[in-house]
Amino acid sequence: MNAFPDPLWPVLVLAFVSFGDALLCLRPVAFVAKCFEDVRFPRRWWWVAAPLKFAAAAGLVAGIWVPYLGALTAAAVVLYFLSAVAMHVRARDFGRNLFLNAAGMLALSVFTLLYSFA
Repeated sequence: MNAFPDPLWPVLVLAFVSFGDALLCLRPVAFVAKCFEDVRFPRRWWWVAAPLKFAAAAGLVAGIWVPYLGALTAAAVVLYFLSAVAMHVRARDFGRNLFLNAAGMLALSVFTLLYSFA
């Protein structure tokens, strides 16, 4: 593992996107709420999404100076989006939410983990 993530830009992009995603989940905007409903994610747990995504953004930024934290956070984001893809598949939600949102974020997080931390 490098002393610092190299290159740095994928880490910053993933942190920025995670932060924006967290903002959309604070009081879920319509398309986020519909996504949660489509995969049958219990409403009583919706509040968990925003703190997880804010923590991911913070861990990725802190990982600039503490690479093991950044790598661990990037791996956790990969696991989060693997779970999201699995939820969409289980719910037979094979539309935009799966292919653009969940799979796209999975690809970005895997790319960041492998390209910047491996």
